[in-house]
This record gives sequence, C-alpha cells and structure tokens, in this order.
Amino acid sequence: MVTEIDRRFQIVDRPIVAEEVVRRVGDPGNGAICVFYGVVRDHALSGRQTSFLEYEAYRDMAEAKMAEIAEEIRRRWNIQQVAMTHRIGRLGIGEPSVIIAVGTPHRKQAFEACEYAIDRLKEEVPIWKKEIGPDGEEWVE
Repeated sequence: MVTEIDRRFQIVDRPIVAEEVVRRVGDPGNGAICVFYGVVRDHALSGRQTSFLEYEAYRDMAEAKMAEIAEEIRRRWNIQQVAMTHRIGRLGIGEPSVIIAVGTPHRKQAFEACEYAIDRLKEEVPIWKKEIGPDGEEWVE
C-alpha cells in the first residue's frame, strides 16, 4: 500500500487540491510553509492569446526527477518537507497546473527553497506543454 509520504511527488490527471499538497509537508517543527501555485494564464510569453493548455509527462521519470529536486533541497537547506504535484491533460484558464509546498522552521528558507523547486522543475522534469489559442497550437519548452 502506498502511503501519503510516498506520494509527495505526483503527476496527476485530475484537478489538484492545494490542501492535499500542503498536508504532505506538515510537521510540528515548521514555522513556515511556502506554496507555489502555478495557474494557466490567458496568454503565452510571446503575448499570443491562449484558450487552454495541454500537458503531457513521462510520469515515472517526472516523479523521480521531482524526488531528486527535493533531495537537492534537503542537501542545500537541510529541509525534509517538500511536495510537488503537476497536472497533465487539458487545463483551462485559471486552473492550477502545478503546486509546490515547502515546510521549514523559518520563512526565508521556505521562500528560497520553493523558488528553487519551481525553477528546477521547469528545467529538469519531463513535462511538455502545448498552448492552444485562436491562432492555432504550439508545443513550448
């Protein structure tokens, strides 16, 4: 049986519930929990209008890479409580695509580690995004 602690790093094909991700980093020694809540916006970085996004992932590798990022965070900040969930499939404007939670004794570590986690996730985790809008569709890095 898979326990919740084993599921701190997830790729899901259903809406993400932020409270579930936050609960995975709960610890009586935490003085801070920082949450990054990434949502689908109505335009691409190029300024092109976006109607919705489609995400795909290599699930097993993506979850393993998330765990590796958490290990980097543990070594760098001595933080044990990290959870990441990314959604795949079709997502509409305003829907959460990724939620990262970091629990720490102090807020500065939480902010730094959370920012590091999303930056590393976008660089290393095999998740692909297609932007769909009135002008067509495009896979983006």
